[in-house]
This record gives sequence, structure tokens and C-alpha cells, in this order.
Amino acid sequence: MSNNKRIAILADPLDNQSAGVHVFTKELINALINMGKADQLLLIREKYDPDLNIEQIVVPNIHLPIGFASLRLFFIIPWILSNRGVAAVFEPAHFGPFNLPHSIKRMTMIHDLTPLIFPHHHRWHSQLLQKIFLKGILRRTDWVFTNSKHTSKDVEQFFPFTENKIKHLYLGKHSVFQPTKNPARLKELGINVPYFIYVGTIEPRKNLVLLLNAFATFCLENKDQEIALIMVGQMGWKSTRFEEAFAAHPYREKIKLLGFVDFSDLPILYTHATALIYPSMYEGFGLPIIEALACGTDVITANNSSLTEIGEGAAFFFETDDTASLVACMEEVFFSKENRSLKNQLHAEKFSWAQCALDFWQKVEEVIK
Repeated sequence: MSNNKRIAILADPLDNQSAGVHVFTKELINALINMGKADQLLLIREKYDPDLNIEQIVVPNIHLPIGFASLRLFFIIPWILSNRGVAAVFEPAHFGPFNLPHSIKRMTMIHDLTPLIFPHHHRWHSQLLQKIFLKGILRRTDWVFTNSKHTSKDVEQFFPFTENKIKHLYLGKHSVFQPTKNPARLKELGINVPYFIYVGTIEPRKNLVLLLNAFATFCLENKDQEIALIMVGQMGWKSTRFEEAFAAHPYREKIKLLGFVDFSDLPILYTHATALIYPSMYEGFGLPIIEALACGTDVITANNSSLTEIGEGAAFFFETDDTASLVACMEEVFFSKENRSLKNQLHAEKFSWAQCALDFWQKVEEVIK
């Protein structure tokens, strides 16, 4: 790619969220900077970061008056990009880019199609926006990235016209995720017995009522064992059913809801856990699986979507809606004498942000040549 061909990234996820899309956007940009591509990148975002050594154009997202967000997305940002001479625009949150001249290539990232596959697990406006805009976005885009082969398959199934313009980019893991022993920090967090851990937002798609039921069965069947369930993550939408199940749980005193934790605490929590349990009904990738494995920790996850693809050869799988199947996996891991730490770490090494950025940049060069 010629150095005068610049790529714009619509980097709003850096500023308006903290979940998976935020992690992807942040880590991809950092990896591209480490590749020496900073001078060829332009970020459009809501807030300025003085510590990021890259050109940034701040376009604040003013929530009032009503309609400004649409004005910003459909007119202000396209006008700025049209006047900056960029060769291509990448949207990492799969909602755009919009309203660009044909001379500027468009690329978008699809993390999952859950608003279409599981609409009842999403807010009504999220469902509506996907139904109204996504097909047109994918028709107009020059290239579609996804985070797994399974997500690519889903996109092609819903939108067959994407078949010849789609590529998966496996996500990576931050270098902080490695075996990290710190019993003192666990004690500070109020954890003093063996535990299973869940990491992620608390929302219906994550299948956490099933996890609560499985934990109750595990405790009932193994009354002589000390065990806890640690849940890391913030409450998401439609969490009422989970909250009711938690309030009525017969072993509620053994369950600790930590909510949001410092990033530096995650490797410690993973490392000391008996296993990560990730019971989601569907994932485009499933970052906690790779993070836990990188810390040497066993992973128990559901046999569906990309989870089987990402965890194949390392994770323990249970049938998605089968409580007994999950309990069986929990008991197998809990009573196992085998040390799988090195095997788990080696599996996690297959996934890196450096490789993600390299694959991304190679395709960008093809798109804009």
C-alpha cells in the first residue's frame, strides 16, 4: 500500500462501550500501530486520547437534540472523510460506514448476527436497526470481516451476496493473560475457597439461569466439597429473570457477583479458578475462552456457534440447554487430577492480535489497490 493511501477507522467503540467490540477496536488499532502503520491511519471518534500516537478527529456524539446522532453518522462524518482523501473506511461495530463517495472503499466488521438470530434477547430498537440497515450496509460494502468461520457462515446464510467478499479475522488476547498467582488479591476480593468463574455481561443470551441451576445441582450432589461460583461482569439488558433466579437460589451464599473488576484482576481470577464456565447460547467468538486458556485454566463451554470452533481441542463441551450435561462437565473438571495448564496455554497461543492485524492489513491492501 502506498503511504499516501490512508485508512480511516470509525473508532467510536473506544469511547462508548467496554465489551467485546471495544476490545476488538482497541487491540486491532494497537496492533496496527505496532506494525508501523500509525501514519496510514486516521481515527474518527467521540473523545481524544492524548496517549494514542495516531491522528484522531473528534466528532462528539451529542445526544440532544433528537436526531443529532443520525446527522453525525450519515452526514458530518462522511463529509469529513470525503475531504480527508482517505482510500477506505473501516467500521468495526458493523453499523456503516454510510454515505461515502464511490471513490472511498467501505469495509465493515460483523461480530455476530444475534439481533437477527435471537431477536427476543435484544432491545426492540437494536432489532429494528439491524433489519432496516444491515442488508444495505453489506450490499454497499467492498469487504466484510467477521471474527470466526462460524460468523462468516451465518452472514453468508442470511446474505448470500456476501459470499465472495468475506473473510474471518480471529481475535487475539492481551499479553496480560498468562498464569498469574496472587492469593492475597483473591482474599481481598473475598474469595477463599475453590471456585468456578463466569466472565461476561449478565444478559439472557449468556444462558446464566442454566448456570445457576447447574451450580445448585453440583452443590447438592457434592455437599462435602467447598466450592463457589464467581461471576464477573455488569448487568445487561433483560436481566430480571437472572436476578429472580439468583434471589431464590438455594446456595446463594456460595455465589459472588463481583460486577466490573479491574483489568489487572482478570488474570488472577482466571488463574486460580477451577474452570471458566461460559454457557452462552451463541457467540461470534467468545474472548473469555481464550483469556482463560491463556492463563492455563480449564474451560467449560456450550457446544454451539463459534464456541466449538474456538475451543476445539482444549475446552470441555456440554449440550447448550442440558443442565445435567453441564453438571457432568463441572464434576469431570473438578475431580480431575490431570494438569492441563500447558496444553491450554499452547491452544491460546494460536490466537494473537498481531496476526489479526496482519490479516486485516493484507486484505485492506487488496481492497484498495
